[in-house]
Amino acid sequence: MRPQPGAPPAAAAPHAPAFAVAAREAGIVAVCFQAMASPCEVLLETGDLQQAHELGRAAAREAWRIESKFSRYLPESIVSLINNSHGRPIVLDAETAALIEYAARCHALSEGRFDITSGVLRHCWKFDGSDRIPEPAAVEALLPRIGFDKLAWQPPQLTVPAGMEVDFGGFGKEYAVDRVLALVAARFEGATLVNFGGDLAASRAPAAAPWQVGVERPGSEREARLLLELSRGGLATSGDTHRFLLRAGVRYSHILDVRTGWPVTGVPSSVTVAAASCIEAGMLATFAMLRGRAAEAFLEEQGVRYWCLR
Repeated sequence: MRPQPGAPPAAAAPHAPAFAVAAREAGIVAVCFQAMASPCEVLLETGDLQQAHELGRAAAREAWRIESKFSRYLPESIVSLINNSHGRPIVLDAETAALIEYAARCHALSEGRFDITSGVLRHCWKFDGSDRIPEPAAVEALLPRIGFDKLAWQPPQLTVPAGMEVDFGGFGKEYAVDRVLALVAARFEGATLVNFGGDLAASRAPAAAPWQVGVERPGSEREARLLLELSRGGLATSGDTHRFLLRAGVRYSHILDVRTGWPVTGVPSSVTVAAASCIEAGMLATFAMLRGRAAEAFLEEQGVRYWCLR
């Protein structure tokens, strides 16, 4: 999930019925399910399939809970409640308030580039690989509805002006990965890796070898260009491999500049970052993409492990 507008999940309900547990080589059991419009996988170093099934069910329930609570596509979510408040103040629960606080920090640290109110730009931009570029006037008309500093945030009370929206898509999946890993780690001492659509976190490495993580080649569906090793911590990738527009030979990235409403220029095809947690890795990867041509320079300044593909 990213701060730019995205495509809705394929299914209306987040509680996808598919759930599978299967033993793999080297003593690893994989638990697979769907959430947040992504394939989700929890890998556990255990020989106990029943234990893996119970831990996997708990992981899936937590992922589905987070999706149900924070998806802007679901009418009963807290995000939908906020977005339909029509300027009335909403008192937030502790978890939602913490995410608003996180969004405020991201907005400040990115010098306003990361903005959870930018989702309204989806009314103009549909990054489906076509050549349909919106009219400049249509983009311009949405800009007054963007700006985190226009929200009234007096914890735990939030007021969103009528016509504006918030969207936790910029960090929701990474937040879910970290929550699920913490939940499993509290019940299980073995090595665990949680992977939600390529955003992942690990508690520690299996006995045989570190976790192997593939990063897609830009423009490919499944071909890995990089094979990385991860022992613990988070790894997240931001990119436009599958979400872009193309007109007259010009590729328009889905990474949008909230100040203009238009795609950031010179962005890498993908940025992958390793950090202490998935949400931190995702934040840095997204911040780098928002810097465009200066992505690598920004990451060098942060002193983190990263991989940029152009």
